Amino acid sequence: MEYQLNIALIEPEIPQNTGNIARTCAATGARLHLVGPMGFQITDKQVKRAGLDYWDKLDITYYDSMEDFFQQNEGADFYYFTTKGGVAHSDMEYKNNAFLVFGKETKGLPEELLKDNYDKCVRLPMRGIIRSLNLSNAVCAGTYEVLRQWDYPQLSQKGKLTKYNID
Repeated sequence: MEYQLNIALIEPEIPQNTGNIARTCAATGARLHLVGPMGFQITDKQVKRAGLDYWDKLDITYYDSMEDFFQQNEGADFYYFTTKGGVAHSDMEYKNNAFLVFGKETKGLPEELLKDNYDKCVRLPMRGIIRSLNLSNAVCAGTYEVLRQWDYPQLSQKGKLTKYNID
């Protein structure tokens, strides 16, 4: 079976975060979905610098609005990452072709969306004195948890350390 993971950013605001997330998607083969309006232009040098030379290795789709995104992906399995989620990201079981959905840096995902999809809201556990993780770190943690559950499909073991090749 060929697995496919989708990362959706709803109205991202910080170009460096999006660039870092693009790099994570390029490294893992996840599709990137950027939902506007965004707080920057993809041509901004901060986005390109963070993604370095990986932009040509991305499978990326752009949407004008959240409504457009959900309409074009109707019927998909969405998992909403939020500090308000009731289930830890590692306790959720992710289906093939999953969409991990992340909100904008300053506000997260809309409250109404979270209320309507409470059973698919997940959180990254953290100490109570911290409001949230950086968006690119949250995406990376979520992405690798899903890939771990799927036994890292299509990812190379090149360069894997063994007790015999450590000098």
